[in-house]
Amino acid sequence: MNMKLIARTKRAARFRSKLKRRDIYCLTVHRTSRHIYAQVTSMGGSKTLMCASTTEKKIRKELMNTGNKRSASMIGQVIARRCITIGIKKVCFDRSGFKYHGRVLSLAESARSNGLEF
Repeated sequence: MNMKLIARTKRAARFRSKLKRRDIYCLTVHRTSRHIYAQVTSMGGSKTLMCASTTEKKIRKELMNTGNKRSASMIGQVIARRCITIGIKKVCFDRSGFKYHGRVLSLAESARSNGLEF
């Protein structure tokens, strides 16, 4: 198994063990080399309430390249707007073990600037 993948899954598991103690909605981010995905899950983590990704047709039409910071910030805006429309304003940011820089950072900052609190 790849050492980077092992380190990422360890970071994710460490954070998620701490998250179980708190009852709060969770904004989870996953990124690949071509796309970025964001979803808001329920307090127990059993239901997905809202999602946004660069694979959606509406978003894909506006973007030339889906694997950059601009597309990540657009996903942050979209997920924040969708969450606010259903009444979710406070979430916990789960970066799935990815380092907090680059596209993950731009998605988080964009979501914060559009009304989500975490």
